[in-house]
Amino acid sequence: MKACSQCNQQNPDDAHFCHQCGASLAPTAVTADAATDIPNLAPMQNDEALWRQFIGPYADQYLAQFKKFSSNGQPKFALSWNWPAFLFISFLWFLYRKMYLHAFVYAVGPMISTYLTGELSVGIVWSIMAGATANYLYYWHCKEQIAEIKKTGWMNQAVQEAALKEAGGVQPYVIWVGVVFYIIFLATLFKMVQEVPPDSEKLPTRPAKPASVTST
Repeated sequence: MKACSQCNQQNPDDAHFCHQCGASLAPTAVTADAATDIPNLAPMQNDEALWRQFIGPYADQYLAQFKKFSSNGQPKFALSWNWPAFLFISFLWFLYRKMYLHAFVYAVGPMISTYLTGELSVGIVWSIMAGATANYLYYWHCKEQIAEIKKTGWMNQAVQEAALKEAGGVQPYVIWVGVVFYIIFLATLFKMVQEVPPDSEKLPTRPAKPASVTST
C-alpha cells in the first residue's frame, strides 16, 4: 500500500492515481493511446490527471461512462444509467457533485410538477430522468469546468490544483442531508400508516332492522 501525498489515502501498490482524490501517485507518462481513452480532451500528458482530480471519488467509473459520449473526437448523447442519481434524492446528488444549477432545477421541478398535476407519482418521473441523464450532464459539467481551469491556471500548478479542488470533487455533507431527509420521510410515512383506521372501522354500519308491527 502507498499513501497519497494529497489526502493520505492508502492505495494499492500498482495504483497510478489516488482512489479518493484522483491525485497522481507516480510520475508515469501517458501514451497517445491512453490519452484517447479520455473523451474530447486535448492530447496533453496530464489531462487524465486533471479529470481524475476534478471528479474525485469513483473517477474510474465515471471516465468509463464518459467514453460513451464521444465519437471521433466529437461529443454525442448516449443513454447511460446513474443509480445514485436515481435512488438518492435527485437534487441532492447534483448538489453532491457541485452542479448547482441542475440541483436547483431538480429541487423546484418536481414540486411545480406535483402542484400543477396533483399527482405525487410525478416525482418518480423526475427520478428516472435524473438516472438516465446524470452521467451525460456530469460529463459536460466536468468538460466545461476543466476547460476554464486550464485557461486560467495552466502555467501555475498550485493555482490549478486549488481551482480543481474548489470546482470539482464532492460535498460529503450532502450524504448526511440525504439521510436526514429519508429519516423524516420514513417517520412521516410511519405516522400516516398509524393514523389510518383499521378496516373494521371503515366499513359502514348496517342500519338496524325495523321492528315488525303486529296487528291487534
